[in-house]
Amino acid sequence: MKTLNVLAAAVLFVVLSGCSGMTEQQRGTATGAVIGGMAGNILGGGGGLETAAGAVAGGVVGHEVTKPK
Repeated sequence: MKTLNVLAAAVLFVVLSGCSGMTEQQRGTATGAVIGGMAGNILGGGGGLETAAGAVAGGVVGHEVTKPK
């Protein structure tokens, strides 16, 4: 489990560092997807379906929260 957490943190770092040319909404979507995927993985016990569902839900929330007003 510790290896998975380190890997998830590394992926988060790489994804967020590559966001320099993205809009605020794209960054919000990507950040939400990563955080949602990590939460789905932890809460779902490491299953792939739970991770994917968390990523989708997080991406949608991140996209909606950062919509231009």
